[in-house]
Amino acid sequence: MMEKPARRRASLLGRLWRVFTSPSAHFSLGSILLYGFFAGIVFWGGFHWVVELTNTETFCLSCHEMRTFVAPAVAESQHHANQSGVRATCADCHVPADWGAKIGRKLQMTRELWYHAIGTLDTREKYEAKRLQLAERVWAEMTETGSRECLNCHAYESMDLRLQEGLAARQHVLAIDREVTCIACHKGLAHPLPPGAPDRRLLVDLR
Repeated sequence: MMEKPARRRASLLGRLWRVFTSPSAHFSLGSILLYGFFAGIVFWGGFHWVVELTNTETFCLSCHEMRTFVAPAVAESQHHANQSGVRATCADCHVPADWGAKIGRKLQMTRELWYHAIGTLDTREKYEAKRLQLAERVWAEMTETGSRECLNCHAYESMDLRLQEGLAARQHVLAIDREVTCIACHKGLAHPLPPGAPDRRLLVDLR
């Protein structure tokens, strides 16, 4: 009586193995799964490669607008050259580190390809006319995320306020206490303020 369940299990395993190894029109199920597994690895690796490629400054500056209008101004900021030698790239400030948010941001940024194709910012005049609108959009996004990308490098808990100048230290103490996001006070650091924007030092008066 005990042999029948064992026989049934052996028979079931045998049938599953025959399905796995039996050919379809040209390939066995096992071959299809194996090929699919390796194809998945190649696809996932290629996808990661493309995502990381689009995070490089070489990619960002491949567009005429970025290379001609944006890059020279950023090169004069402390985010590009400073006493510590630590330089923030475009992706450090504009692309989330979290995978889900990063992919969402990448999808959102595809609209910029359309703007590039139709020449929305292809002249200095067009770029200057749009600067305030573009800056306000980025400021709003950073405010909504709590300056998430800023905090990847400038975490409050890592600040030694004793090493900061008096006003900066007092401002940061109050900012931490009131949960004021970085971009509220620190507009115009990596990119010069566009015409019509208020002076960043007066955006939030915490004194």
